[in-house]
Amino acid sequence: MTQDLDPALRAANRTTLADYASTHFRWHVHQGVGTIVLDRPQRKNPLTFDSYAELRELFRRMAYADDVTVVVLHGAGDNFCSGGDVHDIIGPLMALRAPDLLLFTRMTGDLVKAMRACPQPIVAAVDGVCAGAGAILAMASDLRVGTARSKTAFLFTRVGLAGCDMGACAILPRIIGQGRASELLYTGRAMTGDEAFAWGFFNQLAEPEQLLDAAGQLARQLAEGPTFAQGITKTMLHQEWSMSVDQAIEAEAQAQALCMLTEDFARAYHAFVAKQRPKFEGN
Repeated sequence: MTQDLDPALRAANRTTLADYASTHFRWHVHQGVGTIVLDRPQRKNPLTFDSYAELRELFRRMAYADDVTVVVLHGAGDNFCSGGDVHDIIGPLMALRAPDLLLFTRMTGDLVKAMRACPQPIVAAVDGVCAGAGAILAMASDLRVGTARSKTAFLFTRVGLAGCDMGACAILPRIIGQGRASELLYTGRAMTGDEAFAWGFFNQLAEPEQLLDAAGQLARQLAEGPTFAQGITKTMLHQEWSMSVDQAIEAEAQAQALCMLTEDFARAYHAFVAKQRPKFEGN
């Protein structure tokens, strides 16, 4: 009976995204790596109402994708993302009343929630301008490869808004520390690429012409790993923010026991005994 049920369960809960036709950014899948390209280079790749919503929905669908194990996110040209488009977003917001403004801010926050909830690690490749909501996209990613010339700015206070946008006050201090995050969120100044690397925001620096290769290499390394276990790792990294140490230890005990039931765990053991490198398959 289990053999009969398994295909039905799989069909109901799994999908492929290689054929997904994106409208407001570029998307492609190759060997398990899904790549999102913010593609408005003439305006430094700003976000619009539509691109926010489509990104949110794509990341939500990642939970059911069996052909995507890692996601790479970058901008076209020499910049990552300049944030919300001044003409397509900021201008129209001026005419909205509070209930509609709250619909918008909740939608942008839902994008971050979707990025954190999707099981695939997200690698952001950051060059040039990385500002406002663009800085949030980089922050919400799991790993970041940057360039020395990049400028990452959580510039909300510079336009009369609070620095607490899209989870910045919760997530950024956990990456670079409370004091450094406070400075960036209060002042809105740009963090240089060297600062971002020294502070742990960037996991590595690359030359601009090598940035996408470096991010791709990191993504392929993850794609070749035990991807089910990596999804568990991402889940625990996120969920343990609100746990006590005792709760976290118990949750990790349960998570690790689950991973010990996977074929990848057995593959690793047999490869070790044979003095070979394991070939993980994500199950």
